[in-house]
Amino acid sequence: MKLCILSSPSVLLWCTIIRHDRNLFVEDYKEMNRSFKIYCYPHKRDDPFANALLPVDFEPGGNYASESYFKKVLMKSHFITKDPSKADLFFLPFSIARLRHDPRVGVGGIQDFIRDYIFNISQNYPYWNQTGGADHFYVACHSIGRSAMEKADEVKLNAIQVVCSSSYFLSGYIAHKDASLPQIWPRQGDPPDLASSERKKLAFFAGSINSPVRERLLQVWRNDSEISVHFGRLTTPYADELLGSKFCLHVKGFEINTARIADSLYYGCVPVIIANHYDLPFADILNWKSFSIVVATLDIPLLKQVLKGISLDEYLMLQSNVLKVRNHFQWHVSPVDYDAFYMVMYELWLRRSSVRVPLSTPMDPIH
Repeated sequence: MKLCILSSPSVLLWCTIIRHDRNLFVEDYKEMNRSFKIYCYPHKRDDPFANALLPVDFEPGGNYASESYFKKVLMKSHFITKDPSKADLFFLPFSIARLRHDPRVGVGGIQDFIRDYIFNISQNYPYWNQTGGADHFYVACHSIGRSAMEKADEVKLNAIQVVCSSSYFLSGYIAHKDASLPQIWPRQGDPPDLASSERKKLAFFAGSINSPVRERLLQVWRNDSEISVHFGRLTTPYADELLGSKFCLHVKGFEINTARIADSLYYGCVPVIIANHYDLPFADILNWKSFSIVVATLDIPLLKQVLKGISLDEYLMLQSNVLKVRNHFQWHVSPVDYDAFYMVMYELWLRRSSVRVPLSTPMDPIH
């Protein structure tokens, strides 16, 4: 049974259904798992740029680990095919995060690297030219990925961009063609639980002042006793703050995305999203109104009014749904059904072309 309650004008509809169409998702997911195939352009270990084209040997860490986790898991998965004629999609395996730190490329050389990479595969393989790259995709979490395709228009306009910086306000991101990659800080072990009755703080945020939105948040709420806003180093453990708060604020910084949504979900805290024009991760699948609150940036002064307008029953349902969806926002070295890897795969499955172009005889791979 669908239950939607109008909790306040700013919150819009609050619903208990966590997926848009559960039955369709379950059946589609089974079919994806059975038949979805991806061809990755091959590169040898002695390739001069193997560091950016092959999966990393170590376990990824940090804010941009999502990019490396996805590639590392994909390359060992049953979705990979060595027969391009069976492929639904083609993976462009370059790593924006790795190229950024490569002294031969760096931030200033990424656009040239991508342009040259696309030229090379278009000359050495038939697959890119047959669709103009429409059945190709790449994955990037660092914000530089947003501008990395400026010298490769066909990638930006045709290929599927799976990126953390998924703002439909930006011209380089095309919703429904492209997909939002969740920014997730890797964590080991099962996520902790803390009953809502033990969460004494109304809302919490910690981060740098790197946007007008965060400046406004600090200006309005810096001295409030119920909404805790911190800029700079915390004096208490970050995890304790998340575990002790009912709501955890995701506030747009330099980019629209941060790891705070995944942090909130991991620690059982209801995320409050204050970031306009954010194409939220897995929005094709998940009903975000069932486990989060979205507040327009202009409504920051109304934040306490919005949060206190949510009844206890509504809050308990929101938090219950947080615990149900947080498995979708976790990476595993060996993927687990419905985790972040499989959810990204499902988003790609939805974006695969329904038109299969007959492939020419494969050419020799690039060395």
